[in-house]
Amino acid sequence: MKVNYGIYIGTTSASIARMEAGVPVIIRSNTLKDSIPMAVFVNRRGAIIVGDAAMNTLKSERLKALKNWDSSDDNSFIEFTRTLGSDAKYESSNAKRSFSSEELLAEVLKTLLSFEKDMEVNAAVITVPAAFKYNQIEAVRKAGYLAGLKQVEILQEPVAAAMVFGLNRKNKDGYWLVFDFGVGAFDTALLKFSDGIIQIIDTDGNQFYGSTLIDEAIIDKIIIPYLKNRFEIDELLSDDYKSKILRNSMKFYAEEIKKQLSFSDETSILSNLGDILGEDDEGNELELDMTVTVSELEKAIAPVFQKSIDMSLELLKRNNLDGSKLTSLILAGKTTISPILRKMLSNQLCKPDTSVDPMTVIVKGAALYAFTIDLKDELKNLKRDKTKIQLEIGHEASTVETEEFVTLKILEDKTEGEIPDKVFAEIKRGDNAWTSGQAQITTVGEVIEVILEKGNRNTFKITLFDERGKRLECEPSSFTILHCEEGYPIVLPYNIGIAVKNEASGELEFRTIKGLEKSKQLPSIGSINNVKISNAIRPGVESDVFELAIYQGELGAEGTRAIYNHHVNTIVITGADLPALVPENSFIDIQLEVDISQNIKALISIPHLAFTFECNCNTAIDKFEEDTTENTLKNELDKRKKRLKDIDSEIDVINEKYDREYLQLYENGEMTLLDVKESLEEANRQDGIVYKEVLALLSQENKKVTKIKVEDLLFKLTEEGLIPAKAFQEYYEQLSNLNGDTVLLEKLYKNIKVYDSKH
Repeated sequence: MKVNYGIYIGTTSASIARMEAGVPVIIRSNTLKDSIPMAVFVNRRGAIIVGDAAMNTLKSERLKALKNWDSSDDNSFIEFTRTLGSDAKYESSNAKRSFSSEELLAEVLKTLLSFEKDMEVNAAVITVPAAFKYNQIEAVRKAGYLAGLKQVEILQEPVAAAMVFGLNRKNKDGYWLVFDFGVGAFDTALLKFSDGIIQIIDTDGNQFYGSTLIDEAIIDKIIIPYLKNRFEIDELLSDDYKSKILRNSMKFYAEEIKKQLSFSDETSILSNLGDILGEDDEGNELELDMTVTVSELEKAIAPVFQKSIDMSLELLKRNNLDGSKLTSLILAGKTTISPILRKMLSNQLCKPDTSVDPMTVIVKGAALYAFTIDLKDELKNLKRDKTKIQLEIGHEASTVETEEFVTLKILEDKTEGEIPDKVFAEIKRGDNAWTSGQAQITTVGEVIEVILEKGNRNTFKITLFDERGKRLECEPSSFTILHCEEGYPIVLPYNIGIAVKNEASGELEFRTIKGLEKSKQLPSIGSINNVKISNAIRPGVESDVFELAIYQGELGAEGTRAIYNHHVNTIVITGADLPALVPENSFIDIQLEVDISQNIKALISIPHLAFTFECNCNTAIDKFEEDTTENTLKNELDKRKKRLKDIDSEIDVINEKYDREYLQLYENGEMTLLDVKESLEEANRQDGIVYKEVLALLSQENKKVTKIKVEDLLFKLTEEGLIPAKAFQEYYEQLSNLNGDTVLLEKLYKNIKVYDSKH
């Protein structure tokens, strides 16, 4: 028995599919749609509503908030997948409690599972962006379990898209590029097909760079200028609280502009009668009655698309390729239906393949992948009708061969009905063009060779007979083997490593664990030998602790300070784990096993005790509300004070200039980052993830001055109280991506001061 169900969770929509006779089929919603909005609403009675009704309520709430410029009574929530893996909270006055991101996602998953009317769904594959970090993946798993799933498997979105595409393409050899532009994230993956074998060469992306930025660009460059030309709104826009309410309510109109201009050259946007858009500075009621052309839209959103294309070009460049070397450019994500984007891709990469629907390709790929994953044994038992003869069927879910061996075994202990002394089985292919003939099967098992039709989903029916030829009911009574010319390996999206002390500098640096490098095929095993335990650990004493932090690192992370990289989890060994004393300065060996869903298991070996055990790994979460960095920050600052003195004069000069000089540098072309000002302003309007989004947006075009200058500047600003302590870790973990661009950090610094003064 296979998992069979795939689920796609995006920033604004979610969907579910199942396998039927080897074919992925969308399970439609209660409103007969392929997907539902990723929206949750809590009504006055505390009941939770998900999907279209929740999105409609959200729109009403946001329009209502414009009337009095007050959004404190909002009980609708969207875009919560962007804070997965953090401790961000969503307050509901109706529920009289707050919700975590995982809890809100779980409500969406429950709703998706409810669309399956034929049977209870206990297991599913859930897709995630390739750029998701480990803590975000763990949060998705948690949400799945909260929704009632007993088995949750994880699949990267680009791989899901490639699986569906591969089934629909005859000429496969060569390089494929997956271009997955979602609402909240962008992923790109380079794949190579050769002689029926697929290899994932490299991946890239940005978990905060998606079509949400397109909405913001439409609001900033089309809708707000329209309102400015017809109303007095300068004071309104200068008030961050009112401006946020206005912009949030305009997202629905921005979405409509995008949708309409995907199919026509011009569209009219008119606010509905009764929709209150608020009043301007002089008390006049705001309204929209505007015409927008494709050329206006292209001017507004092309810079956002360009950065995603640049990421893809950089991915190809570092693999010594360009668009002309691509066999296929695969599109995924609702945004990729944009004719503006497709034109830009054709001009700069190659013509996209449009043979597969980009809006359903990921969820169908998830179902295909689910078809290859076995259900856990305890879940198989839940689905049995024990009055029928229970069979265990052993077979490959997919194969490149045209002949496969299938094992059939009678499960006597799982069958409550009578089992004849002799049982014969016949396997017949669904097209009736091949049959195995009858073969006797037992509780020991029998091997039967089946013939596959090349390039098809081969469904086989099993019929049982007793020795007199009487038919017997059995379960399962069919199975499917997918014949394809390739397999789809899952790979690590990041290097996995540990912190190693540099004896020269005294600092902890990132070192990749051999066997757990980026793009390594999963499952995979990495080993770290001769790890020194500086303090003694006494048996049975829980306060005696050894900790080893595990990190995820991007390309080029090797040798960077460990704190620049993403903290995955911490291996914790206490005296309670040990049978005997581990003396001071002892050495241990650590083995990390990463499975196909990126679950990490750590095995600890203590050679002198001849003892091995599985250790506890504490998963890290991002802190948005609770400050846990103050002690770390203080220790780091103490170590850096001497070095800071060397750049005091430089910082003083920068502080005097920052108000105007950075903008002048940008206008003169001395700052090469595109749309820095717009990107920062857009990021600052996002709730809870401002620090991450700023750095994520800037990290694609960095490579400037020296890393040490940025690092020291950050510490200086923090020491002076200009950066809140809770933001410190967010910046510090990603500083390696900025590579020391002092001007950018100064720009960041100004935005942080403004943000901090209002919070």
